Amino acid sequence: MKNLILIVGLSICLAACTSNTQKMQDENINLVKSYVKAVEDLDFKAMENFLADDYLGIGPSYGDSIGRDEAVENWKSNVENLYEKIQYTRSKFAAVTVPEGENKGDWVANWAELSIVYKNGRGSVTILANTNYLIKNGKIARSITFYNEADALRQLGFKIVPPQNIE
Repeated sequence: MKNLILIVGLSICLAACTSNTQKMQDENINLVKSYVKAVEDLDFKAMENFLADDYLGIGPSYGDSIGRDEAVENWKSNVENLYEKIQYTRSKFAAVTVPEGENKGDWVANWAELSIVYKNGRGSVTILANTNYLIKNGKIARSITFYNEADALRQLGFKIVPPQNIE
């Protein structure tokens, strides 16, 4: 009988832990979905509110990094000068907890087809983008974004020409 009580107790505890983990992951995914919507809506105030004070954005190129205030100002500048419309399509989200190491924490990955229409007839691009978001205390603390920048430039009509001195 004691073993049965112990098994039932452990089962209840495991179920509660699993449901709490799922609830937290769902909340984190909804946070990222709301952030993506703010980007699509060009709602800079909402974007700023979703980012932690010490937010760090990394990518898409090696060595690129930006803080919260600079990230929001960069979005504003791009919208004022470059972008007419931004739309995430075929977006998929997944939450995972990294239990230890340098990237320990609760992460949400977003894989999307991202369409950007540029102002003044400059054209449009569709890219496959991947962004991973670290969530801390209900805010986005870090994002790591990568996509094929050369492909985006190609779609805008740029030609990539190797230097003359390559043998």
